[in-house]
Amino acid sequence: MGVGFLSGLFGVGGGFLLTPLLIFYGIPSTVAVGTTLSHVTGSSVSGALAQWKKRGHRLQDGGVMLVGGLFGTAAGVWLFAVMRRQGQMDLIVSLSYVLLLGSVGGLMLKREPWRR
Repeated sequence: MGVGFLSGLFGVGGGFLLTPLLIFYGIPSTVAVGTTLSHVTGSSVSGALAQWKKRGHRLQDGGVMLVGGLFGTAAGVWLFAVMRRQGQMDLIVSLSYVLLLGSVGGLMLKREPWRR
């Protein structure tokens, strides 16, 4: 509930907050990623419906994101299968999160919004 509240309040994705939190509490990374997908799906559908009612949507952009999402999902399934066969899935997923969040944090620090 706390992650849902924060993601609604600040407009950040639930997977950004919930997945690292679940991994920190000892949930296997594959279960943590799958669990957050249900939260992200609910938030996305809710936001899409709200924008549809306001007529603030572009079907062309949605189509591009759909195609990209399908290809990304197929690549992710293949990559997870490769990592599972090698027995390194939890390590690689955890390191990927550290690199991704570290990169985002570094870019935010580089931008220095407080100096404007």
